[in-house]
Amino acid sequence: MPRSRKEQVSLEDTPYYHCVARCVRRAFLCGDDPITVNSYEHRRGWIETRLLFLASAFSIDICAYAVMSNHLHVVLRVDAEKAKSWSTLEVLQRWHTLHKGTMFTQRYVRGENLPNYAVVLAETIAETYRQRLMDISWFMKELNEPIARRANFEDNCTGHFWEGRFKSQALLDEAALMACMAYVDLNPLRASMSKTPEESDFTSVKKRITSAKRKHQPKTLYPFIGNPRKGMPKGLPFKLTDYLELIDMTGRIIRKDKRGSIDASLLPILKRLNISTENWLCIATEFEKRTGSLVGQEHSIDHYCEKNQRQRKPKRQSLQLSA
Repeated sequence: MPRSRKEQVSLEDTPYYHCVARCVRRAFLCGDDPITVNSYEHRRGWIETRLLFLASAFSIDICAYAVMSNHLHVVLRVDAEKAKSWSTLEVLQRWHTLHKGTMFTQRYVRGENLPNYAVVLAETIAETYRQRLMDISWFMKELNEPIARRANFEDNCTGHFWEGRFKSQALLDEAALMACMAYVDLNPLRASMSKTPEESDFTSVKKRITSAKRKHQPKTLYPFIGNPRKGMPKGLPFKLTDYLELIDMTGRIIRKDKRGSIDASLLPILKRLNISTENWLCIATEFEKRTGSLVGQEHSIDHYCEKNQRQRKPKRQSLQLSA
């Protein structure tokens, strides 16, 4: 029996999660269907636009994403402290970009004079919205439901478009986070949808590369801020240049038309995390296949299981990340 989403998400242990949503029927999210000869390429834009919009409303950052033929990947970071710092007005304003809210919340946002009971009611409702705006399940719901409605309307059909439950993996440490992001960014290359990361349309890595050429980072994605240090700002604990070099070199290795071997372990980002070339290539190509709901180094998973009184399941929980 699968664990409830509440049991799978523990912000005390990690704010980072890898989520995967797949189509339930032989439906195409995007790309060309070889059987019906219909093209659904335009649906990629639906996903990317909606995804980046939700990041502006929720207190959830997007670290990586990739839109594939019949599924999508997204690596998220929940910023609970940010959500808790919002005023009642800001919470309601953010929620109203997604839904109408109630008559009382609408009047509260407009600054109308309300009786005390109405103010209390609006503030109570706002607290419910605050919890939703830092909830991964609500984020995925707000992402998937509009896409399902549009796709069903376009396909002139009814019924489920997505599987009932999206897959969620907790990323417990830096090695797991970096490995998962690389796996997501390299999805189009492994599927032969593109030949290089910069040609991988509707992915986070292409957006980062495009912005890097202009010497800045995309505002819609969680930024890279360099290796861990005292007083560091919020961001991914890696150097952007190191990560992009890693993605480029790994992409060259996994391409079937490329021969030769590259010692990826010499790259600074892998050297710092003590990951060997052999282990890294396994991670980059089989992350989902070899992992379960918890991903991290052995000590990270042991600590998580002990703290949360969960039985350690060696298989499909961790990768041998270290050299």
